[in-house]
Amino acid sequence: MTVTGSVSASSLGMVLPHEHLFADTLREYRSTGLLDDENIASNALHGYREAGGGTIIDVTSNELGRRPEALRRLSELTGVHIVMGCGHYRDPYLDRKFFDEHRSIDIADRIIGEIGEGFGDTGVRPGVIGEIGADRSVISAAEERSLRAAGIAQRETGLAISLHAARSTVGRDMLEVLDSEGVPRDRVILGHLDTVRDSEFILEAARSGVMLEFDGFISTNEYETTRDIGSVVALIEAGYEHQILISHDAFLTSHYPEFGGPGLTRILEDIVPRLREAGVSSTQLDLILRTNPQRVLALT
Repeated sequence: MTVTGSVSASSLGMVLPHEHLFADTLREYRSTGLLDDENIASNALHGYREAGGGTIIDVTSNELGRRPEALRRLSELTGVHIVMGCGHYRDPYLDRKFFDEHRSIDIADRIIGEIGEGFGDTGVRPGVIGEIGADRSVISAAEERSLRAAGIAQRETGLAISLHAARSTVGRDMLEVLDSEGVPRDRVILGHLDTVRDSEFILEAARSGVMLEFDGFISTNEYETTRDIGSVVALIEAGYEHQILISHDAFLTSHYPEFGGPGLTRILEDIVPRLREAGVSSTQLDLILRTNPQRVLALT
């Protein structure tokens, strides 16, 4: 399901599974945290398409400034498929009063309604649940309620869940919550693994069948880039190429070319050649860039 309607998964082309064309993170990033310019987004999408890209998954929640109608306009203007996320983000962005006053099933009903009927009166329907987050190394009460709601919605609709599980092994606890809600591991994307420095946990997650997302390739820091390419290559060598996803996670103005950032073409222009140099085959690259995200987005 894209913002302009349903399409066949095979028509999506290359997919960036974790991006933000709009985002409001001013509470954390005071100087560059408001990304709300359609011209910037349009330029980035045109550049991505010219470089060979086909689809963007925008995992921006309402708390982060999601703009469904703008996403639809951009997709129609640029010809890039855009898949919109839904659900709720993480503390401290969550509305605590709302989560205190609503049960997980009630929150899930709202998510399910949006998936089936579209956001508000726009008719724009989500094609993925997320990103659903944990702010720190433990899940807060509000985050658990949000996560359970996402799990209920996944079980009802079949959409995949994209998790924000950064800097720690909190992803293990998040997966256990989703297990208790009956969510299949292969319908879960464990995001921000590039920020988790626990290789045993990542291998544990890989063995469980979860999708493994390295989405920090917006960074042009050479140490980080080399490290993250090495992590991807190690997982491929261990036989997990069918579970790997890669993306940029562009969410600040500074990530886009107008403000000096690499934009949405760095993976195609820089990371793919470096993965080839590291011994990743064309078949394996096609899995990571196309087949894996297409499979995650497909509904059977």
